[in-house]
Amino acid sequence: MNLLLLQPEDLGTNPNHITLSDARADHIRNVLRANLGDTLKVGLLNGLTGNATITAISATSVSLEFELHTSPPAKLPLTLLLALPRPKMARRIIRAATELGAADIILLNSYRVEKSYWQSPLVSDDTLHKAMLEGLEQAGDTVLPRLSRAKRFKPFVEDELPILLENKIGLLAHPYAEQSPPQSIKQDCVLAIGPEGGFIPYECEKLIAAGMQSFSLGPRILKTETAVSTLIGRLFL
Repeated sequence: MNLLLLQPEDLGTNPNHITLSDARADHIRNVLRANLGDTLKVGLLNGLTGNATITAISATSVSLEFELHTSPPAKLPLTLLLALPRPKMARRIIRAATELGAADIILLNSYRVEKSYWQSPLVSDDTLHKAMLEGLEQAGDTVLPRLSRAKRFKPFVEDELPILLENKIGLLAHPYAEQSPPQSIKQDCVLAIGPEGGFIPYECEKLIAAGMQSFSLGPRILKTETAVSTLIGRLFL
């Protein structure tokens, strides 16, 4: 945890004082091993960041005086269009995308996405929300990505994707494409990453017809978890 993330509901009548008695207090005591008078980096969810000083610490709670004064890191101009990963991998992938600064994440259905994935508690809103919070804490960010789901591939690609692509570049990562990826993108971008093995040919055709441009990282076929971090780093960082 590189930033202690405060929730709006944490704040009481004193806007610059807070007492924590949950897992964050445990983390301050047992992981950070902080003491009275120590300073921590803090941020308000979807708000500013700043510094906090420990004013009281006990076996059950930690009290802080804090001041928020700095904007969080800027988001990447990125909408990540991601075929729903295997549930066991989804949490790590969503956390990584959050750490790297994706502004929007859309989980998309695909032929190779098993129907049971959508019902898994490992991809529930609550589970993925917690993963995004962990990503913010790691990156020193406070602003949550906007997370949505497109459970019907064809209606989304035909009706919603062309509108989403207006004034944006659309990039389709596909292991069998011929073009190499662009680098150092500055404009708004929609990046589509398929399931393990990539989108099937029909899906690639529909995505390209909607305005996406396909590219490949080369002959090696990467797991989704590896591809997300590699592609975002290659395109933006």
